[in-house]
Amino acid sequence: MPVYSMNLRCVWPLLAGLILCSAVASAAETPRDKPAPNPALAAIVDTPGLPRVLLLGDSISIGYTLPVRAALAGRANVHRPPVNCSSTGFALAKIDAWLGRGSWAVIHFNFGLHDAKLPPEGVRHASPEQYEKNLRQLVARLRATGAKLIWATTTPVPNGGNLAPDRRFGDLAIYNAVAARVMAENGVATDDLAAVVAPHVDAERRPNDVHFTAAGSERLARAVAESIATALR
Repeated sequence: MPVYSMNLRCVWPLLAGLILCSAVASAAETPRDKPAPNPALAAIVDTPGLPRVLLLGDSISIGYTLPVRAALAGRANVHRPPVNCSSTGFALAKIDAWLGRGSWAVIHFNFGLHDAKLPPEGVRHASPEQYEKNLRQLVARLRATGAKLIWATTTPVPNGGNLAPDRRFGDLAIYNAVAARVMAENGVATDDLAAVVAPHVDAERRPNDVHFTAAGSERLARAVAESIATALR
């Protein structure tokens, strides 16, 4: 009995230490600062009787999604995919899922920044030629929905496209010119967001970034909402 008691007194600190270490490890594996989900990417419930609108685009469009919804509240159900729509190549792989089975009155869309992006190795995500080919396929797929289509021009990049050694872009004027030709040939309306923001870009864009401040996103949203409202009329 005395031997047993002695062993228990020796083992107990070891057991307590193991339990403590396990608890610490579990706490370390649990993220405490997990970012809150972006409300712009949340699914919405349609208000019956209102037309359905779909926004397609990259993070620039994510920035103006909520103010567009607010501007068109009571006039349209404004949806978007729950992701950054990225490049034309990515969109071609995902477009059927994004369109779903519901009907769309208007589709407002843009792709360009990710296509023109230059990774560190210096190869474009999509050459202007590939960009045009992809855009034509996307426009054909979107036209098949019967929705009214609105193309948004790609907004400018600062510093001539050179943000950092690993974050560079090709000449967006070339990509916008390609898109203009494709949209003109297909009778797609254009929402010239690049022109809308150009006079204010220095004040309403984040420093050394392609993304906009809240004021910049609001400005873009007003133009987007107006173009959609015009199409709905």
